[in-house]
Amino acid sequence: MFTKEDILYEDNHLLVVNKHCGDLVQPDKEGDYALEEEIKAWIKKRDNKPGAVFLGVVHRIDRPVSGAVLFAKTSKALTRLNDMIKNRNIGKTYWAIVENMPPAEEGELIHHITRDSRTNKAKAHTKPQKDSKEARLHYKMIASSKNYRLLEIDLQTGRHHQIRCQLAKIGTPIRGDLKYGAPRSNKGGGISLHSRSLEFTHPVTKEHLKVTAPVPQDDNLWMFFEDAVK
Repeated sequence: MFTKEDILYEDNHLLVVNKHCGDLVQPDKEGDYALEEEIKAWIKKRDNKPGAVFLGVVHRIDRPVSGAVLFAKTSKALTRLNDMIKNRNIGKTYWAIVENMPPAEEGELIHHITRDSRTNKAKAHTKPQKDSKEARLHYKMIASSKNYRLLEIDLQTGRHHQIRCQLAKIGTPIRGDLKYGAPRSNKGGGISLHSRSLEFTHPVTKEHLKVTAPVPQDDNLWMFFEDAVK
């Protein structure tokens, strides 16, 4: 459940929250309660608002993923942020825990992704396919333990399950991600992919912002890696 402690940044125009594994960002066809609705209800109560609360979803991260999610609190901010997303003017950095060593400690991955709507699964191809979309990311191994590696990922495009399927393609599925080849699940059903930070120019004030999301505090491996890179 969303609480005020999950707020990473807030002003009159923007809200950035640290999403928990398992939370939906927006309602889906299953009708499950979503973070968007929780935040609206919370703001309405906190600010004693008589009418509806405006909250625009700027981007989404997958349900089993944790970390920073950006919302707009005004229509002006939403319009400008949507343009920034379209023009790739919002930097998105992710952390991923993987078991296998990547082919190189640092590199750029370029694939062509197709999506199977029946299985809600993406597939990364080395060459263009019918209806495929190009996907790019840069990764760097920034820490390691006896059994796991921590990758920092600069996401350059925003395709469906992009990080998950691209890392699986190079033989390094994300810890706990059974859908993309991990050998075992995580406690609680989430995966070890975290939206670590968002970096952008404020759409109204033009201030440079970088908002960083702490890793899940109930996972000892995440805590180990966060301490390792301080």
